[in-house]
Amino acid sequence: MAIANAVHILVKTEKQALELKKQLDKGADFAMLAKKHSICPSKKKGGDLGEFKRGQMVKAFDDVVFKKPILTLHGPVKTKFGFHLIKTIYRS
Repeated sequence: MAIANAVHILVKTEKQALELKKQLDKGADFAMLAKKHSICPSKKKGGDLGEFKRGQMVKAFDDVVFKKPILTLHGPVKTKFGFHLIKTIYRS
């Protein structure tokens, strides 16, 4: 079973996600922005979701984590929860 570790920032609007992505592209601290803006409980840990198995997250999120390049910022990715900026730290 594939496992991965990812960090994310979850916000309500695509506009906000794009604004945060611009800041991250300029070198802003991911964990700091997650703590300040994310609406996910993982914000307390700087957006760190810990380790999870394939299929534990909603499909759109899973597809990014398990199919796209690691250590690259992806998003905004729309799910039923809102818009995510996702960075996969590792996967096996």
